[in-house]
Amino acid sequence: MIKYLVILLLLIFSFSGTSPAFALVCRNYDGHEICILNIKRSAKKYWEYRATVSVDGVKAPVEIYNCRAKFKINKDRTVSQFTENSPGEMICSFFQQ
Repeated sequence: MIKYLVILLLLIFSFSGTSPAFALVCRNYDGHEICILNIKRSAKKYWEYRATVSVDGVKAPVEIYNCRAKFKINKDRTVSQFTENSPGEMICSFFQQ
């Protein structure tokens, strides 16, 4: 009896955690699948997000998305404006207040 109880408890605990793959936020924008893999909000500038996204399964490096001015800062420190249906638009619309 105890053996079956231990097996049951192991099964319950093995399924209780969530896998990071299930924690993704994905949306289809203009025929592209955009997924937010990791995101952190700036404590000092609440309108900025540091995020890692993937577009059609291709992972991009960490970029800073400024939702107030609608631009992103790339890994090489260049600045580019959001385009229509871009990951920046998705991040800002998803986390709007």
